[in-house]
Amino acid sequence: MISEKNETSKGFGIKARRGIAYVVLIFITFLCLFWFYILFVNATRSHSEMTKGFTPFPSTNFFVNWKNLMEGTLPVWSGLINSLIVSSLSAVLCTYFSTMTAYAIHAYDFKLKKFIFTFILAVMTIPTQVTALGFVQLVSNMKLEDNFIPLVVPSIAAPVTFFYMKQYMESTLPLSLIEAARIDGSGEFRTFNSIVIPLMKPAIAVQAIFTFVSSWNNYFTPALILHNEKMKTLPILIAQLRSADFLKFDMGQVYIMIAFSIFPVILVYLCLSKFIVQGVALGSVKG
Repeated sequence: MISEKNETSKGFGIKARRGIAYVVLIFITFLCLFWFYILFVNATRSHSEMTKGFTPFPSTNFFVNWKNLMEGTLPVWSGLINSLIVSSLSAVLCTYFSTMTAYAIHAYDFKLKKFIFTFILAVMTIPTQVTALGFVQLVSNMKLEDNFIPLVVPSIAAPVTFFYMKQYMESTLPLSLIEAARIDGSGEFRTFNSIVIPLMKPAIAVQAIFTFVSSWNNYFTPALILHNEKMKTLPILIAQLRSADFLKFDMGQVYIMIAFSIFPVILVYLCLSKFIVQGVALGSVKG
């Protein structure tokens, strides 16, 4: 009798905790999605409507705002293509070479191994703004202004991505597997590309998404390098649209531009969301 009561109370406690967890998750989801909803609502409103205050209901000016944006002076489509080029190349190169660096630290024993690992982590503490002046001077001396190379190549050296890959390898890549591949006659690059990369797919997908989004939203570095209108990325164009003079300023165009710029990022998240959950879950557990 007592055991039945204990089981009943235990089951009730589990259901109560599960119910609280669902309520908290629903609340957090609402907070995350609410601001996207407001963004798209404002994208449907005119500048005069937004000056009247907040409203949770969409208006009818979406296509008018879109038409005004497309017929304006900003090269929106070229900005989209530029952002896609820079973000995609940065994501691919960053994840590949960061995984390769993590593999070298994980699979090989050599002098100064611990020092190199510590040094790479120490680089994480250096803000981008500290090195901005020297970086701009270097780019100017190399005649690489209005070029995507200074935006893509430095993204290869990403200490944060390296650290995540290293931690992920600790839990998913046993050294015995690498030794077995070497015994079977597999070369180092073949081992890395044929064995390590497939095992690291969830982590690579997660870091590719994070790198893509970070590069997509980056305004500081492209604004220092890109001056030609046809080479500018979307964050620069949004800043130009927001800084327009009083007579040309249109908040409706600003919001439709922001909505336009985050739509590709939302698509990437929706398509690869399962990799985010799987990669973060596995990467947080050390074997």
